[in-house]
Amino acid sequence: MKSVLHVDPIFAATSAPPPFTVGAVLTETRLDSWLALGLVLAAGLYLYGVYRLRLRGDRWPIARTVFFLGPGLGGIALVTVSGLHAYDTALLSVHMIQHMVLSMVAPIFLALGAPMTLALRTLPVGPRKRLLAIVHSRVARVYSFPLVAFAIFVVNPFVLYFSDLYRYTLEHAWAHELVHAHFIMTGCVFFWPLLGLDPLPGRWPYPARALLMLLSVPFHTVLGLTIMQSSTLFGGDWYPSLNLGWVDPWQDQVVAGGILWAGGEFVSVTMLAVLVVQWVKQSEREARRVDRELDRQEARERAADAAPA
Repeated sequence: MKSVLHVDPIFAATSAPPPFTVGAVLTETRLDSWLALGLVLAAGLYLYGVYRLRLRGDRWPIARTVFFLGPGLGGIALVTVSGLHAYDTALLSVHMIQHMVLSMVAPIFLALGAPMTLALRTLPVGPRKRLLAIVHSRVARVYSFPLVAFAIFVVNPFVLYFSDLYRYTLEHAWAHELVHAHFIMTGCVFFWPLLGLDPLPGRWPYPARALLMLLSVPFHTVLGLTIMQSSTLFGGDWYPSLNLGWVDPWQDQVVAGGILWAGGEFVSVTMLAVLVVQWVKQSEREARRVDRELDRQEARERAADAAPA
């Protein structure tokens, strides 16, 4: 049976996609997807929350806004709205770039933007209580529990790439878009409890968070090397059937595995460094708090000794 090929709009007028170039990535932008609308809505709500805080004289760290809008939402837009999206079903390497950004890079910066904290500080009493009820619900506690989030984060890529599910997402545009959303949600579920800026339940101490991040490194290495050394093409005959004369599907698969391997290790090690820095800063704050308490206790003792009998 002949496969039904999904062709992106950029390829609609031609029998085969043009060679992958930087120019295509910069010029072939798509603003008609539901994900683009969601990004604009998220950015608008975040900026409105910051505006509300400033109206009442409260401060909101500029770095958080930059993280959320820039590498956070901007990173998602870069791989889903720009011309890069036009090649995500033609090149496995481009899909892997999307995978890395959507599941690892963007969620980290979204978490650093602390959007839930911003919402809790700006929402009226009723919606704030409902949001807190959702955050502390049983479902949220289960999915945000670090070991559960870790299992979902690690297992998902193996389920996707080593089953017929990946081929299905190539043949059906709606499934491909759903995978993008799934990558983002999976990354958020894993990284937000680790960074710990928003008030999520079941937060682990920093040593345990750092250990969990360290344990995630080998899985990206294994997955990346497996893809690079695979004797079969991912997606079956999908990529050869596109008849792209300017790319070799086998070589592109090797590049895709390398992106997943190197990118996963880089992000994991960087994230580990961030957790260590947070851990050190927390220890310093705790040490200063203890010093202040000791100073107050010593001052009270001196005052008691100096008081007349």
